[in-house]
Amino acid sequence: MSERLPRARAIRLGRTLAAVAVLCALPFYLDAFWLRIGLFSMAAAVGAVGLGLLSGTAGQLSLGHAFFLAVGAYGYVWLAGEPGPGLPTAVAAVLAVLLAGAAGGLFSPVAGRVRGIYLGVATLALVFLGHHVLLTADSVTGGFNGRSVPPLELGGFSFSTESELTLLGVPFGAEERLWYLGLALFAVTWFTARGILRGRPGRALVALRDSETAAAVMGVNVSRYRSAAFVVSSMYAGLAGVLIALSFRRVVPDYFGLVLSVDYLAMIVIGGLGSVAGATAGAVFVTALPLLMTRYADQLPLVAAPGTTDGTVGPTEAARYLYGAAIVLILLFAPDGLHGLARRLRARLRSHRAAPPPSGTTAPSQPPTSAVRAKEPTP
Repeated sequence: MSERLPRARAIRLGRTLAAVAVLCALPFYLDAFWLRIGLFSMAAAVGAVGLGLLSGTAGQLSLGHAFFLAVGAYGYVWLAGEPGPGLPTAVAAVLAVLLAGAAGGLFSPVAGRVRGIYLGVATLALVFLGHHVLLTADSVTGGFNGRSVPPLELGGFSFSTESELTLLGVPFGAEERLWYLGLALFAVTWFTARGILRGRPGRALVALRDSETAAAVMGVNVSRYRSAAFVVSSMYAGLAGVLIALSFRRVVPDYFGLVLSVDYLAMIVIGGLGSVAGATAGAVFVTALPLLMTRYADQLPLVAAPGTTDGTVGPTEAARYLYGAAIVLILLFAPDGLHGLARRLRARLRSHRAAPPPSGTTAPSQPPTSAVRAKEPTP
């Protein structure tokens, strides 16, 4: 057993390094469309991991995730742009994440005292309130038309197409540069979230989700941990909002509506509640599906091409129908989501490999008992 553990760790490390190498090499081979899908998926995965910590691990229903995404996106645009303070873009990005966390902290007293459907209704009010503010605060948000996003700059390196950059004969535009930024931010999200889940805070949140009374008996400060989960989830959402703004290059109020909050709930349900890998898988599925259906709408049955008005279903609506059906199937046949389904498949494969030989083969015969230990003579 002691030899198997280092070997398993080495295998996991090798798989991780191989996955990182493949992801780093993709910008050299994929065109802009596929890179945009990857960028949007990574941004959605960052926000879905935060919502998974709140709803999947802590058991707090939230319908206001889009509000904190908007705080991060518009916070970055205003802090780094004109009109606004015009701060360095790296500083503006960090402050936008902290601003989203501060917004979650202002709402945390409500999250610490309200739970279940009542918390869901309370967070739902944030979406409508935030959408109204985004439409009316023209000097900050640009109103209905939104605002363009200043490109991020780190140490003189710009994540835009203003400066020419060529690596190994491949021109690196905004999508290629942002790809590596998205990978770095997603890696930070992945490891910090897994650290929270595996540490004492994660165990306290799981106990809080299972039974508040039992958690309080074990010494868990119920209101404190529920409030802290909301703040951490808001900061993840703010980071996702910054990455979304950089990827879209323009932010508009209508994007940060109730539909976006529902999409994030679909991500964590499809992927698996309380799992970082599951939230990532659900984010990729929900984000990539409508984009792929839009591109290949003319090749799909019963799906109309974008812009047509012949009464058929558009690609965006068809994608929502599909992952709505996926939610129903997940709840019926795999309540722990795609992550739990993949875990059971791996366990079944391992048990199949470790199964005993078939009955047709003869096992090696055991030596007789007398050959092992001679019978002592009777006195």
